[in-house]
Amino acid sequence: MIIDHVSLPVSDFEKSKAFYLMALAPLGIGIQYEEDAKTTGTTDFAGFGTEHGPEFWIGGLMKADRHMSHVAFKAKDRKSVDAFYAAALAAGGIDNGAPGLRPHYGEHYYGAFIIDLDGVNIEAVCHLPNG
Repeated sequence: MIIDHVSLPVSDFEKSKAFYLMALAPLGIGIQYEEDAKTTGTTDFAGFGTEHGPEFWIGGLMKADRHMSHVAFKAKDRKSVDAFYAAALAAGGIDNGAPGLRPHYGEHYYGAFIIDLDGVNIEAVCHLPNG
């Protein structure tokens, strides 16, 4: 698998959360993680998944100009995250978060974020300790 997780902006967070809870329940998928706007400083988020953790996220729209989707690609190690970041910048991407640990996402979460040529927030992430 190359995708680590995907995030979609939704216009009505509570209605969408209820929709996905019902629609994904037959697949054994439920909410594994949730944060409110007070915690995130931006908007409400919910991460759906199985016992392996969240892989599909929804979040309220942050601003009219940021109807941004998000795709995170799995990286085999931290050096690959660093290389992704450098290559994506060289290819014309815009910095949206330099490579580094993000412990608020997970103890070993090491990621880098780029806005691609169409405004999509793309990421490379490694979950391995000292990967």
